[in-house]
Amino acid sequence: MKVEAKLEIQPSTSPKIGADLLIDLLVQEGVDTIFGYPGGAVLPIYDGIYRARGRIKHILFRHEQGMIHAAEGYARITGKPGVVIATSGPGATNLVTGITDAMMDSLPLVIFTGQVARSVIGTDAFQEADVMAITTPITKHNYQVQDISDLPRMVKEAFHIASTGRPGPVLIDVPKDISAGILENDVPLDACIDLPGYQPTIKPNPLQIRKLADSLAKANKPVILSGAGVLHAQASAELTAFAEKHQLPVVHTLLGIGTFPADSPLSLGMGGMHGTYAANMALYECDLLINFGARFDDRLTGNLKHFAPNAKVAHIDIDPAEIGKNVPTQIPIVGDAKEALKELISQTNESPEHGPWLEKLANYKQENPLWYKLDPAGMSPQWLIEAIHKATNGEAIVATDVGQHQMWAAQYYTFTRPHRWITSGGLGTMGFGFPAAIGAQIASPESTVVAIVGDAGFQMTLQELSVIYEQNLPVKIFIVNNGALGMVRQWQELLHGNRISESILGSQPDFVKLAESYGIRGKRIDTQEELIASLPELIAYDGPLLADCRVMQQEKVFPMMAPGKGLHELIGVKPL
Repeated sequence: MKVEAKLEIQPSTSPKIGADLLIDLLVQEGVDTIFGYPGGAVLPIYDGIYRARGRIKHILFRHEQGMIHAAEGYARITGKPGVVIATSGPGATNLVTGITDAMMDSLPLVIFTGQVARSVIGTDAFQEADVMAITTPITKHNYQVQDISDLPRMVKEAFHIASTGRPGPVLIDVPKDISAGILENDVPLDACIDLPGYQPTIKPNPLQIRKLADSLAKANKPVILSGAGVLHAQASAELTAFAEKHQLPVVHTLLGIGTFPADSPLSLGMGGMHGTYAANMALYECDLLINFGARFDDRLTGNLKHFAPNAKVAHIDIDPAEIGKNVPTQIPIVGDAKEALKELISQTNESPEHGPWLEKLANYKQENPLWYKLDPAGMSPQWLIEAIHKATNGEAIVATDVGQHQMWAAQYYTFTRPHRWITSGGLGTMGFGFPAAIGAQIASPESTVVAIVGDAGFQMTLQELSVIYEQNLPVKIFIVNNGALGMVRQWQELLHGNRISESILGSQPDFVKLAESYGIRGKRIDTQEELIASLPELIAYDGPLLADCRVMQQEKVFPMMAPGKGLHELIGVKPL
């Protein structure tokens, strides 16, 4: 006699467990989306997610790296913490790159990792990893739950820490016996935050604001440096008002793209290794440098001996550890960029005319613009970016991977408003761009989202094509396909005697067939004429799409500041 197995679904009257409490706490925090991947140590949590259907949405990714980059993209667009759930051991360790990326780029994440039961922690149990030790250097804070009654406080504190001050990732490690444990008594959802050592300074010191105002009144060659801190503070409008009030030229960092309208006459573009000549010369020649929310990283400054050598430096940052860390600072201002800008706008009168300075910078822009050569025999990657910009009216949310295409996108896709640019800056993570675009599309479903990726980086997380198919997310993927690790090859050509070592990709998949195997429309584009003919329809297509754009392999990113050089020592400023 054949016996049919029946799936027993836990009735809603079953006892409440720790996982149910966790879901209740997430709902209370306003979480609408979870980026996750199940496994043994989080099965009780996934049981809770099953029972919570309709209250919270879960997106199943195909790899933990993909889901945490998606959470980063979500956080970048919404400003809210992206929420991630992974199992213990390999699930948790697969998150390490994304956690580090979020830490370096100040993105708010709240990450829940499963852990083996408390009784076997430390015994090398199956799928056990010491995630607390692993993530201590790469999180803003981390917790391991030892008592279910502590969970409400930990969750509340985690969201608070992740999203206040300088944003960053916070991790909560949940042993399986905690999430599976039956709650004998009701655990109140409300909890008091107890963080006496964590009190971010929001309001800047008025005396320091006064010092900056006085210095601005005396400066002949002032310049603003605008970083991601302006975006986190939602201060782009204030920055624009301050710059226009005093007619101050503005340089932005890679992560500060969109903080100031690129079409403003005061905008000099991006500074640093692949920044514009005008931006870098402004930083080099200025007598007052006002830094809002940038951390003076080495790719911006180059050789510190040559960075703003004659300038008084004012640094406004919510993280006091960044001020004076890399560049000596004469006017340190700890506080939120929006609050500092509001005070500066109210406390400063119009500055003296900077006519000669602005005229000099305008001449730099006119005489040394970004350049590239069109080749009728192939497709220019810079032209490709400009074409995408034109087809999207400059209004798309753009997520990039890392490498040459990232720099070309930063140079040639110009943004006139904030929160449209997503990239991996500090860590430079290949594989970031495509899943980050997924997170952005989830965060802003009505927006056109474009993933501009390299053929190498895309292959690191391309399995997430399953997600955009299942969720019908209309992400438009443009592969800038040069058959190489482009930036590696460029450095080998310019700095390593043209010794091309393992940077040419000998074999490539058929990306169009690959997309189609996932149920996604794909198109190969070999020439500029083909792109012109098809691009408007590709952008307008109502669904996910992949375009494999074959560009010239030997093209380089210019200008370029070589390692050890200063901002005034760019190569490739003029056409070669």
